[in-house]
Amino acid sequence: AAARLAAEQEVENLSGLSPNPEKDIFVVRENRTTCLMAEFAAKFIVPYDVWASNYVDLITEQADIPLSRGAEMKGKCGTNESELELSWLDQAYTLKLSFLKEGHNTSRGPEASWKLSRIQFTYDTSERTYFKDAVSPGKHTASSHRLSALLTPAGRSYECQAQQTISLVSSDHQKSVQLLLSEVRLQPFDIPADFVFSEEHKCPVDQREQLEETLPLILGLILGLVIVITLGIYHIHHKLTASQVQIPRDRSQYKHMG
Repeated sequence: AAARLAAEQEVENLSGLSPNPEKDIFVVRENRTTCLMAEFAAKFIVPYDVWASNYVDLITEQADIPLSRGAEMKGKCGTNESELELSWLDQAYTLKLSFLKEGHNTSRGPEASWKLSRIQFTYDTSERTYFKDAVSPGKHTASSHRLSALLTPAGRSYECQAQQTISLVSSDHQKSVQLLLSEVRLQPFDIPADFVFSEEHKCPVDQREQLEETLPLILGLILGLVIVITLGIYHIHHKLTASQVQIPRDRSQYKHMG
C-alpha cells in the first residue's frame, strides 16, 4: 500500500517556468490531480558567531540564504493537513512548511479556513557558500511557535506580492532567524483543477496598496462627475432665464408699448 501511494504521488519543481529567477514554483500531485501548489520568492537571514580579530571575543555576522531554484522537494496532501518540504545544496538547508485547515463558528455560521501553521528551517553553518568561519559549525534548526500565517478562507488561494517577514527561533543560542517571503501565490487544499489556483485572497498589505492606487482614480471620477453636473445645471438655468420675457428697467422704453 505504501509503495502504491508513493507511485501515485508526484512532485514537480517548475521554478524554471518563472521569468523571475528569485521565484520558485512547486506542485504536489496525488492520484494524477494537483493537491498543493506554491509560488514564492524566499530568503533567510541567519545570524551566526565568528571570532573577532583578537580571537577572544565573539561577533555576530549575518548570512543571507536564498531558496535555490534547484531545490529537491517532497510533499503530502490531506483533507485537513498538508506539507511541503524543500532541500538544497546537498541538504545543507531544508525548509518544511506545514498547513492546517480548520473550521470555526462566526456570526454568519460555520466557516472554514486554512493557514500556514508551522515552519521549520534546518541549516548547516559548516556549509561555506553562505557561512564564513563560523564558530562551532554544525546543524541548527529554526522553528516557528504557534504560527497562524497566510490565513485564507477555505477553497481559495492566498496571494501577496508584498514582502512579509516571519521570525523563527533557532536552536543556535535562541538566535532569531528571519524568513522573507514575497510574490506569494499558494494553495494547499481544495484545488479546483489540475495546475489551476482558486480565486485569490489578497493579503492586507496588497489590499491597502490596491486601495491607495485606485482611490485617486475614484476621486478623480467623482470630481469630474461633479463638474459635469454643475455645468449641466448652469446650462439649463441659462436657457430657462434667457427664454423669459425681459422687463425693461428704463421707463422710456415703455413708449412703444400699448
